[in-house]
Amino acid sequence: MMSLPSTSSSISKKEYDVFLSFRGEDTCKNFTDHLCDALKRSGIVTFRDDQKLEAREEIEPELLKAIQQSWCSVIVFSQTYAFSSWCLEELAEVVKQHNNDGHKVFPIFYHVDPSDLRKQKGKVEEAFARHEERYKEESEKIQRWRNALIQMAAIKG
Repeated sequence: MMSLPSTSSSISKKEYDVFLSFRGEDTCKNFTDHLCDALKRSGIVTFRDDQKLEAREEIEPELLKAIQQSWCSVIVFSQTYAFSSWCLEELAEVVKQHNNDGHKVFPIFYHVDPSDLRKQKGKVEEAFARHEERYKEESEKIQRWRNALIQMAAIKG
C-alpha cells in the first residue's frame, strides 16, 4: 500500500505569528506598546522593529523578510502612517504577500477614518504630495503605495 506524502513537509515554517506595522511617533509609546505586550503575553510571536527607521534611507531587507516569515500582519493605521515611506514600503510588501500567498491582514484604524485612506484625502493626500515631490522619478513606487493603501483600507478593521 502506498503512503501519502506528509503535508507538513510541504508547508514552510514561519518564524513569526505577527508582523506589526505602525508609525512610531504616533503610536509607539501608547497603543502599540500595549498591543505588542498583550500579543506577547498571549504567546504570539511578534515581529516589531523598534529602531529609528526613518534615519536610514532604504528599507532593510530583514524587514521585508520578516513580513514574508510571518503568518499575518497587524497594521496600525494612524494619522501620519502615510507620511512614512518605510510604512508604505512595508504595506506594499504585506499586500504582495496577501495577494500571492494568502497572508492574513488585520488593520487597526487608530484615530483615522478608513475612508480617508481609501479616498486618499486629508492627511493622506498631504503625505502623497510630499512623496510625489521626493520620489519624482519613481512614479511606479508611488502608485504601488497608493494601491496598497486603498486595498488594505478596504478590509474591515
